[in-house]
Amino acid sequence: MYTYKSNIFKLLNTINAKNAVVGIAKRIAQCETCPLYKTRTLTVPGEGDPTSDIMFIGEAPGLNEDKEGSPFVGRAGKLLDQLLNEIGLSRNKVFITNMVKCRPPNNRDPAPSEMSSCSRHLDSQIQVIEPTVIVTLGRFSFSKFFPGLSISKARGIPRTWKNKHIFPMYHPAAALYNPSLRPRLAHDFTKLSQLLNESHHMSKIHNGSPSQVKPKQLGLFDQ
Repeated sequence: MYTYKSNIFKLLNTINAKNAVVGIAKRIAQCETCPLYKTRTLTVPGEGDPTSDIMFIGEAPGLNEDKEGSPFVGRAGKLLDQLLNEIGLSRNKVFITNMVKCRPPNNRDPAPSEMSSCSRHLDSQIQVIEPTVIVTLGRFSFSKFFPGLSISKARGIPRTWKNKHIFPMYHPAAALYNPSLRPRLAHDFTKLSQLLNESHHMSKIHNGSPSQVKPKQLGLFDQ
């Protein structure tokens, strides 16, 4: 009886989360808060499992994403899929989104005002999905949670933000432009896998500070 009730609860939770994520996507499709709506083809709200414990946050949609309405479908997306597969994950088991939901013209960096305008949508997604681990891909998404910290120094080190683990990484596109970053990105994905597998040991993470758990316990900080 307990298992039956538990399964029903999980099903209802999944349905509610899916409906809520769809509702957010509809609001994003109608959003005209910043000028990016004037040049977009499609909005890119994000996709994946709305009940996942893991959320990936990139920077902004590119040309391919703007055409298809899905995040990370270009070359950077193929690399992300490969890295996920290497640690036994797939994009349908996580939730993937971006700081802004419309493509900046010519794939330029998102402006602070654009990220600020779009933050309400991202905040709503975080609130609904309730991920345990948020993986920030690139400096813009990392700065949402820890402004002023360098991604090059912070990458691969879990930190806490409110009741969540923030795990910063380089953006996959950075590894395409600079192949020397590819091994570091792969190494950080290995650390992420260890964090996911052993997250029950992460109670010693200090708020806003790197974890003080010893490497032999988690293996997260081997360089």
